[in-house]
Amino acid sequence: MKKGQIYEGIISSVEFPGKGKVFLEEEGKTVIVKNGLPGQKVRFSINKVRSGKAEGRVLDVIEPSPFETEPPCPHFGQCGGCSYQNLPYGEQIKMKEAQIKDMMDGAVDGEHMWDGIKPSPMESAYRNKMEFSFGDEYKDGPLALGMHKRGSFHDIVNVTGCQIVDEDYRKILSCTLKWAQETGLSYYHRMRHTGYFRHLLVRKAVKTGEILIDLVTTSQDISTVQRLSERKIDSETEVQQVCSVKNGQKVQGILQKWTKSLLNLQLDGEISGILHTINNSVADVVKDEGTDILYGQPYFYEELLGLRFKITPFSFFQTNSLGAEVLYETVREYIGDTKDKVIFDLYSGTGTIAQILAPVAKKVVGVEIVEEAVEAARENARLNGLSNCRFWAGDVLKVIDDLGETPDLIVLDPPRDGVSPKALERIISFGVERMVYISCKPTSLARDLEMLQGRGYKVERMACVDLFPGTVHVESIVLLSKLKSNKLKHINVELEMDELDLTAAESKATYEEIKDYVLKQSGLKVSNLYIAQVKEKCGIIERKNYNVSKKEDSKVPTCPPEKEVAIREALEHYRMI
Repeated sequence: MKKGQIYEGIISSVEFPGKGKVFLEEEGKTVIVKNGLPGQKVRFSINKVRSGKAEGRVLDVIEPSPFETEPPCPHFGQCGGCSYQNLPYGEQIKMKEAQIKDMMDGAVDGEHMWDGIKPSPMESAYRNKMEFSFGDEYKDGPLALGMHKRGSFHDIVNVTGCQIVDEDYRKILSCTLKWAQETGLSYYHRMRHTGYFRHLLVRKAVKTGEILIDLVTTSQDISTVQRLSERKIDSETEVQQVCSVKNGQKVQGILQKWTKSLLNLQLDGEISGILHTINNSVADVVKDEGTDILYGQPYFYEELLGLRFKITPFSFFQTNSLGAEVLYETVREYIGDTKDKVIFDLYSGTGTIAQILAPVAKKVVGVEIVEEAVEAARENARLNGLSNCRFWAGDVLKVIDDLGETPDLIVLDPPRDGVSPKALERIISFGVERMVYISCKPTSLARDLEMLQGRGYKVERMACVDLFPGTVHVESIVLLSKLKSNKLKHINVELEMDELDLTAAESKATYEEIKDYVLKQSGLKVSNLYIAQVKEKCGIIERKNYNVSKKEDSKVPTCPPEKEVAIREALEHYRMI
């Protein structure tokens, strides 16, 4: 089997996240292919063969799956946002449940109660937040605004018929694209670091109907964009010089025209705010480097389980409001009796879980690294009349010893990559009777369960809640209890010094993961040496083999400024700095 060879086969099963298995009898090998369904006969090309494992790319579907239906979205297949829209929803959740149960059965020690999967209350138009990207549908094509094309970091698909949002989103998207095309301004080119338009952020509350719209651009003014759109900027310093030009009257004029166009739309909801955010970062992420209010206010309100929450543009809030109610009801059920208990809500976001538990607890302490989210959590607690909630801003590992409290119960809702080993060790050391772990990435959950079970916790119950119909993603929730022991056990453990020398930051992302992130976000290729140099500048312990030359007279190259910025973005993404 070689790269580039073409085969045909039937997808026997699909594992999380959307990895189809095709067994080739003539080769005696199983090939992993993405974006397929069980039962499909597909033609595919081999794009990777390594260590006896093979991966392929589906070229076309020869025969459909017996379960397959016509997808409701006109962009399905081109857009990279959804993978299962051609599968009836009942079959989607059956497959997701089987995937997670199979993974957890291999990760959990002993017997536990499996509570199955809870479906989303809404199968379509369920999202309360979308980040659309500006770009072109093909190289040098007309300006586009939508989602990344499946399998592409550069091409954008116009998604004016997107089905995971309601009609208000589609109207706002179409209005903004038409206006942006009329301006004649270009989108921000990731490789050239020039251009104006970057992202459109739209958030809408399901319960209140309030809408918040945020246009994200560079700070280059019109003349700068037009002058530099044809040439490449090579250094981060030059990027900052270009972007330091203050927006002039022309820019303010076109933004006012956009604002007026939005306010003239006939929407079911009501626009509470229209914002303009500056982002001059080289990374392809929505980043706030200053926000102006063009209309209304920079926040909106949503309601969950009888509580009211103020949400700002960039604060974390579950993207499926009605599904979040199902998830948080499950948390309340799993956590059990909270009377006279102190609860730690770690990775608390805007404090939704903390405030849902607070009315029946003695005290809830939330910890969140994003300061904007912490401020929102404090204000939401005041808004809901909850005086027994306290929120701290900072990294869980660094802040947890300063809380001045000893928890009786702990709720964990970490980012996709889970909890760092050192933070998890500190959390385990509290020895709480019960702990609830919520995860949006089951592979991270499986890894963390290994440590939790190895340190004396037992999995009691597990369930899934589908907050993302049509996609490969699903939330998992686990109840763990502390095992009781009547006698001390002494175990002799031998540790290599290299294991002890691993810092918490180093354990968060490998060099390959950092390289992949930098390449995807900025299009730049970086070496281990450059990553090590930047990590050293950031105070992360490094091993000598990356920093010290083996030859006395050799010259060590220095990481260029634009690559240093991109590497720092990656380190921030993985919360290593």
